[in-house]
Amino acid sequence: MEYVIVTGTSRGIGFELSKLLADAGYKVLALSRNEKPIKNLNHKNIETFSFDVSSVADRVKLSDYLKDKKGTVIALINNAGKLINKPFLELTEDEFKSVYDVNVFGVAAVTRLVVPFMNTNGHVLTISSMGGIQGSAKFPGLSAYSSSKGAVLTLTELLAEEFKETGPAFNALALGAVQTEMLEEAFPGYKAPITALEMAEYIMEFALKGQKLYNGKILQVSSSTP
Repeated sequence: MEYVIVTGTSRGIGFELSKLLADAGYKVLALSRNEKPIKNLNHKNIETFSFDVSSVADRVKLSDYLKDKKGTVIALINNAGKLINKPFLELTEDEFKSVYDVNVFGVAAVTRLVVPFMNTNGHVLTISSMGGIQGSAKFPGLSAYSSSKGAVLTLTELLAEEFKETGPAFNALALGAVQTEMLEEAFPGYKAPITALEMAEYIMEFALKGQKLYNGKILQVSSSTP
């Protein structure tokens, strides 16, 4: 069984992406702490269970699942993310760590787990943010979130180098503002120029074909200048 794995699928881009991939005929393993929105779709091409990228137990469950299914993963889309908008001096150490547990350590751990199930032409695509790009516009309150998004960009470049002889390919998309629930929570009232569905359509195309042209690359997917 060939899978596309998407994390962070309960809402926003991950939810739309899972539907698009499934409608296009791909078998999708949609993973999120809240699996109900995906489960309620009752889509024949979507498999799902509750999954927290920062949970060791849940990652063991994923490994066992892929072994049981004798699954091959053609693409892993690291989309799950955590954002806390709070002034740096008010941000507790535990809160800072919790953002990194999802956005950095969770991404690394899930990638480490899934890569052995991928072949040479597979694609690991990590969804990052323009906030993680050096020289881009920065916003107060996002010290944990944006710095974590910068960390996974460098990680992507390193993994591409480490696996360049064997595959899979590793790329990252640094997204600008997209109208999602997470954006609304970070910037109440702000209206982004791009919908979650529009971004999901782009991500699907890139996840399935981008590795033929790119490896170890950070693409800035934003209609504004940093």
